[in-house]
Amino acid sequence: MRKQTGDIAPDFRAVTWEGVEVNLSDYRGQRVWLAFFRYAACPLCNLQVRAIIRKHDELKARGFQVLAVFQSPAESMAEYVAGQNPPFPLISDPSESLYELYGLENSKKALFALRNVPALATAAAAGFMSVNPEGTIDRIPADFLIDANGRIVDVFYGETIGDHIGMDRVERFATGATA
Repeated sequence: MRKQTGDIAPDFRAVTWEGVEVNLSDYRGQRVWLAFFRYAACPLCNLQVRAIIRKHDELKARGFQVLAVFQSPAESMAEYVAGQNPPFPLISDPSESLYELYGLENSKKALFALRNVPALATAAAAGFMSVNPEGTIDRIPADFLIDANGRIVDVFYGETIGDHIGMDRVERFATGATA
């Protein structure tokens, strides 16, 4: 079931691609951006990871944490997305149990949407054109901004496979403004 603004973020225990255990409850007292991606080789996902990396120091300075979830096994994450050296945890969820917990959906229409074409061109120009799909290929990304008390204050469920929450919404959240 989809989560909504005001819901308490469901706690979870997961493992990063490096084998480090992550519990969402360990981040209580901090603001968290929980970002769900498709698979580690997804060009659109890697483009978004790069955007988050570029903003990360600024966000972290405001006491803001990022957790990124991928439906790929650790080996694929090491081969593809981890090469960008993100300074935040990359959670491996090949069983897609966290995707189910947070109500993410999949759609063939979202996979083949023409809106994806410009973003794919941008990803290709940035060198992110590997297409080694794992898991649910037509998974639609989602993002959750969670306050220090564990309450979801902003929810974004994408409409296509390349959709993520706008950085303007993330920045407002990071500064303590309402979403």
